[in-house]
Amino acid sequence: MKKLLPVIALAIFAVLGGTWFLTQSSNPSDPILGSALAQEAGEIDTSTVAEMILGNPDAAVEVIEYASFTCPHCAAFHANQFQELKANYIDTGLIKFVYREIYFDRFGLWASMVARCGGEMRFFGISDMLYDQQREWIAGGQDPALIAGNLRRIGLTAGLDGEQVDACLSDPTTAQTLVAWFEENSARDEITSTPSFVIDGEKFSNMSYSDFAAVLDERLAAK
Repeated sequence: MKKLLPVIALAIFAVLGGTWFLTQSSNPSDPILGSALAQEAGEIDTSTVAEMILGNPDAAVEVIEYASFTCPHCAAFHANQFQELKANYIDTGLIKFVYREIYFDRFGLWASMVARCGGEMRFFGISDMLYDQQREWIAGGQDPALIAGNLRRIGLTAGLDGEQVDACLSDPTTAQTLVAWFEENSARDEITSTPSFVIDGEKFSNMSYSDFAAVLDERLAAK
């Protein structure tokens, strides 16, 4: 289970990382970096960030997952428990499932920007690819150019065109908006690790499918 970095430090690191892809520079005096860091998080309009939802939007029970595309425990959850949750609770319309990204590092932010590049229709398909291929695209986590290239290839494989992916990855406004949105969400719901879940307002840590199903069944029975 991954623990969150201090929010302010992470925000700066993530925005710097997102802008690095655009400028190929880590110079703090770069005008693009300057504008990205000059704006206070509270001044950023995060209402433009779309919520990514599966299942019945009007379901009586809401499950919010907080996860990072660079978190191996999140990848394991999506390969295992999530598949049963999707079949038994999401696809059947019993719950509303909301996925919200957490950023441990710039690579998680870049992955989110690629996943969101295809809009709501393609988000979960690209997310599945990011989790399924997590070890391959992270590639040790030491080479930003290699990781950016790997993420770009995932976007292309998902049906996005090169110019579209490049534009999404090099958008500093989107980067800082997503970081501010992540900060708001994690502070409000007191998220300190991933994957974490908020079920009808109550926070839970990662758990087995049987435990997850028991919580959902209890909530559904009470409605």
